[in-house]
Amino acid sequence: MKKKIAVIEGDGIGPEVTKQAIRVLDAIAASFNHEFEYSYNLMGADAIDKTGNPLPDETIETCLKSDAILFGAIGHPKYDNDPTAKVRPEQGLLKLRKSLQLYANIRPVSTYSSLFHLSPLKSKQIEGVDFVIYRELTGGIYFGKKDTAADGSSAFDECSYTREEIERIAHLAFQHAQTRKKKLTLVDKANVLETSRLWRKVVQELAAQYPEVTVDYMFVDNASMQIIVNPRQFDVILTENMFGDILSDEASVISGSLGLLPSASIGKGAALFEPIHGSYPQAAGKDIANPIGSILSAAMLLDHLEMKEEAQLVRDAVNWTLLNSFVTKDIDPVNFYFTSTIGELISDFVSGKISGSVNTENIELRKSTII
Repeated sequence: MKKKIAVIEGDGIGPEVTKQAIRVLDAIAASFNHEFEYSYNLMGADAIDKTGNPLPDETIETCLKSDAILFGAIGHPKYDNDPTAKVRPEQGLLKLRKSLQLYANIRPVSTYSSLFHLSPLKSKQIEGVDFVIYRELTGGIYFGKKDTAADGSSAFDECSYTREEIERIAHLAFQHAQTRKKKLTLVDKANVLETSRLWRKVVQELAAQYPEVTVDYMFVDNASMQIIVNPRQFDVILTENMFGDILSDEASVISGSLGLLPSASIGKGAALFEPIHGSYPQAAGKDIANPIGSILSAAMLLDHLEMKEEAQLVRDAVNWTLLNSFVTKDIDPVNFYFTSTIGELISDFVSGKISGSVNTENIELRKSTII
């Protein structure tokens, strides 16, 4: 099978982790007789530096013609620390989501028993945690009208949603819930916000089409507490843009590291796959970033391309590395392996060069013990 994949490495550690995800995809292609054709594109601070534009038109055109998009990370301190900057890296990502109509962000949250000790929560709370957040991605306050008074004394951001925007992601969330534990939780603030009351009304109406799915409703402030107190209660969480942004970042720490979690953004065009972490510029170029979030994003990409067996093999390879303590510095600051070493181990597992046991002698030589 031949597929076109647009690659956007982005900023900071983006190029390093994306390189390892591509390494794993190449191993999948070789093992399953696929052909992945990559095209490299600019976006973010890297694009601003080279073109003055956070999202060049060429990048949009290439993405529209691709079967899927693999993205690294975005952001740079020189823009984060300058509130007066008119052009920002994040503008590129927001524009890409809008241009490709990527209206649904999907973030799975799961845990690994070998890493329970890293979670800020107790092991008994996180054992068996496995839920997915469906976050609406192109509406709400992030895309509403916004302005600041000429004298700088006031500002506003408008939050707006239409029935159509809510229905299309709600259908996706219900359909996914049907394949899991058949439970959906709508997170909103319907006791205060008109937009939340519209969300609740629409979801209540759609629920009749999915009678086998149990639906409950939770205010966002309570949900933020429940994700910490009892995360096992959730199966599929559906919510609007800003709430989803905040809750998914909160949920990401349950696993023990931001570097472990993937995400997908899907809609009417080519889907985009990226790790949830930021650009982490302090680690850029040091070969210490965790590539697993990017590699698992590549697994979600394979799922999207209907390559289910291939995707599961990638996940099995990741599980094997974590179980055998082949981890990066964010997980073990003393006995850690390099970004490139983790990528090599996972691709070797995919290729069948590792069968479940390994002689660590040679790998040990590539391990850093310097903090």
